[in-house]
Amino acid sequence: MESIIAGLLDSLSPISLLFVFGGVALGVAIGAIPGINGPMAIALFIPLTYYMSPLAAIGFLVGLNKGAFFGGAISAILLRTPGTPEAAATSWDGYPLTQQGKGEKALRMALYASFAGDLFATIVLVVIAAPLATVALYMGPPEMFALITLALTVVAGIGSKSIARGLIAAAFGLTAGMIGTEPVTALPRLTFDIYQLESGLSLIPVAIGLLAFSEILIQLERHVGSGGSQGSATHFSSRPEDRLVAWKELFDNLKTLFRSSLIGVGVGAMPGLGAPVASFLSYDQAQKRSKTPDKFGKGNLEGIAASESANSAVVGASLIPLFVLGIPGNLAVAMLMGAFMIHGMMPGPLLFEENSQLMYGVFGSLVIASFFLLLIGRFGLKLFCKAVQIPAVILYPIVIFTCIMGSYLGQSSIFDVIVMLVFGVIGYFMRKFDYSFVAFLIGFILVPEWERALQQVVITSQFDPFMFFTRPVAVILMLLVLYVVIKTFVGNIRNKGYKETRA
Repeated sequence: MESIIAGLLDSLSPISLLFVFGGVALGVAIGAIPGINGPMAIALFIPLTYYMSPLAAIGFLVGLNKGAFFGGAISAILLRTPGTPEAAATSWDGYPLTQQGKGEKALRMALYASFAGDLFATIVLVVIAAPLATVALYMGPPEMFALITLALTVVAGIGSKSIARGLIAAAFGLTAGMIGTEPVTALPRLTFDIYQLESGLSLIPVAIGLLAFSEILIQLERHVGSGGSQGSATHFSSRPEDRLVAWKELFDNLKTLFRSSLIGVGVGAMPGLGAPVASFLSYDQAQKRSKTPDKFGKGNLEGIAASESANSAVVGASLIPLFVLGIPGNLAVAMLMGAFMIHGMMPGPLLFEENSQLMYGVFGSLVIASFFLLLIGRFGLKLFCKAVQIPAVILYPIVIFTCIMGSYLGQSSIFDVIVMLVFGVIGYFMRKFDYSFVAFLIGFILVPEWERALQQVVITSQFDPFMFFTRPVAVILMLLVLYVVIKTFVGNIRNKGYKETRA
C-alpha cells in the first residue's frame, strides 16, 4: 500500500505533471500533421528522455502517444487526410461535417470520444495489470519462448497482406537483433569485422530510420508526384448548434461510446491487432446497430464517436500485454518498451515486484494524461488545427534534421546516423513491397528475451528436444502458433482463388 501511495504522489510532482502535459500537447500537434504518427513521434523523442527520470520519461512518451491518437482526427476531419491510420474511419463522417461548416462540432465530438475511450481503458489497465502479472510469474522459459513465438506469428500475419512476407520481416528483425556479442560464448556474431557492431545495433537509430525517415521518403515522393497537398477547410459556421456538442447529443451516443471502448480494450489487449482494427470494427458495429445506418458517411456524430473512442481505448489496453508478459502489442508500445529498457527496466511480471512504486507512478501519469488530453483539446483546439497547414517545404527538413540529431544523441556516434539512413532506405522498400516493418521492429526488440528463453530451455533440459512436450502451457501456445500459420495461409489461398475467379 505504501508503494501505491508513494507512486501516485510521484505522479503528482510538478516535474512529472509538466512532462505529461508537454507530451500530450506535443502529441496532439504532431498527430495532426499528416504522415507523422504516435510511434514515429516516440522514436524521434526517446533520445530526449535520456536526461529525464524514468517516471518523467515514461509519462512524457505515454502522453505523446495519447495526444497523437486524438491529433490524427484533426487532419482526418478537416482535410480528409488522416494524420494516423486509425483516424481513417473518423474522416468518413468528420469531413462531410466540415463541408457543412460543422468542423468544430466534429472535432469536439472526437475529443470527448477520445477522452472517454482512453480513460475507460486506463482504468481497466490499472485494475487488472498487477493481478495478471502475479499469475504470469509462474511462466518459465518454455512458456515465454512459445508465447513470444506466438506474438511474432500473430504480428507477422496481421502486419502484411501476406503472412510469408510478415514472417520474413520478423525473421529479418530477429537476425538484426542478434548482431553483436553472443550472450553465452561472448564471441562476436554477424559483425563482419565492423567493431561498432560488436555491441549490437541500437534501437533508436533503427526505429527512427524505419519509422520516421522512411515515411519522409514516402511523403516526399507523394508530394512531388501530386504537386502539393490539399488545403484546409474554407469556412466554419458561427452558429452555436454547429460549433458545440449538446448534452443530448452526448447522451444519445453513450451506448456507442461504451460499446466502442469495450471493443478497443479487447483489441488492444491482443498483441498484433492495433488501433486501425478497433476503429473499423467499432464503426461497423455502430452502423449495424444504429437506427439510422443510412446517415453514416454523410456527417453522423455517432460514426466519429465509435471510431475515436475505440482507437483511443487501444492506447491503454495495449499496455496490458507489455506490463503483464513483457510483450509489446503494437508499434507504439514496442517503442515504449525500448524506453523502459533504456532506463534500466525490463517490462514484464517482475516489473511490479522490482519497481512497484514506479509502476503505480506510471498508472497515475496515465490517468492524469487522460484529463490533460481533455483540457488541452478543449482550450487548444483551434491552435492545433493550424498544424495541418504547415507547408511541406518547412515540415520535411525539420523532421529530417530531427531524425539525424535523434540518432546521434543516443551515443554521440556518427555510425548511428549511418545506421539510421541505411534502415531508412530499407524501410522505404519494405513499405513499397509490403513487408511489415511492425513485425521487423517487434522481432528486433523481442529477440534478446526470445533467445535467452530458448538457451535456458536448451541448457536446463540438457539438449532434450522433447522438453516442450512436458509443459502443457507451452504445448498449447505452440499449437496456437501452428493454427495461426495454417489459418492465415489457407485464408490467403482462398482470397487469391476468389480474386482469380472474379477476374
